[in-house]
Amino acid sequence: MGSAIVWSVVLRVAQAALQAAPFILAGVFIAAIFRRFLGPENTRRLFGGGGGRGLLIGWLIGMLLPVCSLGVIPVVREMRRAGLPGGTILAFALAAPLFNPLSLMYGLTLSEPFTILAFATCSLVVVTVVGAIWDWLFPQTSQPAEPLPPVRYGVRRIVSLVTAMGRDCSDASAGLMLLGLAGVGLLASVLPPNSLQGSMNHDNLLAPLMMSAIALPAYASPMMAMSQLGMMFQHGNSVGAAFVLLSLGAGMNLGLVAWMFACYGWRRGGAWLGLLLLVVLGLSYGIDRPLFPHGQEIADHTHAFDVYCRAWHSGGPELAQMTLERLRQDAQFFEVKSLQLLGFLCGVGLLLRAIGPWLDVEAWLQQPAPCDHRPGRFDVVVSPAVVGGTILLGLVAFSLVGCYAYYPPADEAFEEIYVAQGEALTAALGLNFEQAHRWIDIYDGWTRKLEVGQFLRRGTLSPYHQARAKLVRSKLELLEHEVQDGDREEVRRLVSEVSRANARLKRAFLEELP
Repeated sequence: MGSAIVWSVVLRVAQAALQAAPFILAGVFIAAIFRRFLGPENTRRLFGGGGGRGLLIGWLIGMLLPVCSLGVIPVVREMRRAGLPGGTILAFALAAPLFNPLSLMYGLTLSEPFTILAFATCSLVVVTVVGAIWDWLFPQTSQPAEPLPPVRYGVRRIVSLVTAMGRDCSDASAGLMLLGLAGVGLLASVLPPNSLQGSMNHDNLLAPLMMSAIALPAYASPMMAMSQLGMMFQHGNSVGAAFVLLSLGAGMNLGLVAWMFACYGWRRGGAWLGLLLLVVLGLSYGIDRPLFPHGQEIADHTHAFDVYCRAWHSGGPELAQMTLERLRQDAQFFEVKSLQLLGFLCGVGLLLRAIGPWLDVEAWLQQPAPCDHRPGRFDVVVSPAVVGGTILLGLVAFSLVGCYAYYPPADEAFEEIYVAQGEALTAALGLNFEQAHRWIDIYDGWTRKLEVGQFLRRGTLSPYHQARAKLVRSKLELLEHEVQDGDREEVRRLVSEVSRANARLKRAFLEELP
């Protein structure tokens, strides 16, 4: 049992780190832009200062930037250095991980669109109410800005960006992010496998409270949170618990909470956390019944929360190899590359610390241009603020354009579906549950991407096409349960049904669309 717990913790923490890596990379990049290009004054101007305007702008900017609750840590630390009020900082910290263009598109297409929009509105209510009350209770929460001398244009600007990112990857920000990941390990060490499958049903009045206990130490990337919400709606889980999962699971983590207490003290930090829990739970119970889909059956089980539980049931010498194999199978190319780049930046930061006593890189970066230096005839010197603002706008535009790459057209999606279908059905026929479970998840995910890609390119997704995709997913879920039970005859029957449902899905998306 001990080895099962240890390797489950290793697996869950590593999975979370891989999922978080692209968003952390975006976070340290945004923080470096704030520090080296915008500077304290322009950062304060961007967020509109304090008060209600600052809360609203913090929420809006957070909705546009592609960060998660771990990636937001270096950004909020930079906002505090810039002298922004605590309410604005915490509003951004809570709003930024909840939605971004990729996750919002996913949620609007595959979850209940009205519910997702209601969740977005409720997040604004949480941010403004908690922020306004907290600012009223503690009006003086900003600190004097820490200005940096401007960096000379040219290669020094690029170097300054890399050094700022490297320092964030190797200083307190990295420690806080590791603490956030430790919460995932904590849950994996105490929650038995599959122990949350029937705990968040709509008819369970304690579901939002139970979810708050799980969600606060958990980590959920924006995409994972949206996927979990979709599964919760599909299985008749509590809408209130879903909102708690989004607000606290995607919006918070232990590292962010620790930073808040370290910066603002136990009294102010405790007040903010208490207000947050009070407002989130109040809203969750308020929307639970009104937003629950009429006629939705309660399935009494869901696999949405298995990622927070132990992965392995029992110990054994093969667990290390099984854990590595699971990680190898789950890791996406862009996640691995993002993690490698973060490792490189961490090395840069550690190197800067090591050579600091002998080589002052900051002094070189801030060295002014010679008095007799004149730009070339075709050189245009652009201010750092303009460059930084352009990069931030480009990052938002890139995340919007990235939707088209992440959600490919139907013909490309079906190429991936064919691969997943073959692997999933072969594993199912062999009653290989581990392989079947993995490939069924991938198969399920591509049917969802298929729907989002259709909606993205055509602006609509008919109920007919939604029904075809849901039918495939429902058959896959039944197949997974029968493989787990080892019923070979039922597995064969369901394999045939999945194949027929997939053929109808292909016909609907590739042949019956106008």
